Amino acid sequence: MPPETAAPPETAAPARPLRPVQALLVVDVQTAFVSGAEAVPEAARVLDRTRGLLARARTAGALVVHLQNDGAPGAVDAPHTPGWELHLPVEPGPREHVVRKTEDDGFADTGLGALLDAAGVTELAVCGVLSEMCVAATARTALELGHRVVLPHDAHATYDIPAAPDISDTVPAAMSSRAAEWALGDEVEIVPRAAAVPFVAPPLAPAPEAPAAAAAPAAGTGLSPAGPPPAPAR
Repeated sequence: MPPETAAPPETAAPARPLRPVQALLVVDVQTAFVSGAEAVPEAARVLDRTRGLLARARTAGALVVHLQNDGAPGAVDAPHTPGWELHLPVEPGPREHVVRKTEDDGFADTGLGALLDAAGVTELAVCGVLSEMCVAATARTALELGHRVVLPHDAHATYDIPAAPDISDTVPAAMSSRAAEWALGDEVEIVPRAAAVPFVAPPLAPAPEAPAAAAAPAAGTGLSPAGPPPAPAR
């Protein structure tokens, strides 16, 4: 597997401070999409920005949710294959969870909405891949549910769209990502840099716990503070 290309350093923030968010949704930052020859073109940048977002969210006590896609059999992100694994370490605990999903939308048939509601989350940031698919679908549903959604422009990415005869030339990945942002409408808050996004603990977040044996996830929630539960039945 080729080494990750270094990303340009993250720079700080705009003149006008952003209101803090209470949660971070990390969408599908799985090995198949952010490493090796099949990674999205801006994988190094997305990983760098996501690490920064994670560090600040954890320090602030915000809720962190890693969405993990369960691809179809034979897909690069099929469950329990190398490409399916989350690429960045999870720090399991009452404020950091993994939610597995089978649809683009991280809320569809998962416990994500209940998890956010239980913590009193009303404002959240979204990062990850792919911009026009799972990132956009999850952000759109969050908006529909009444959440304030912040989307850092430099913390999500996708692939080039291949040329289609008599339709278009290749559409560069950066253009696809920008179009995905635009299609979310004027309710989403697009910020140029992830470094601008501050975090705060949600009002109902549980207190941090001393390290202990992880509890088993509740049946049917799709949630696990210590990692993903067994693959859902198909």
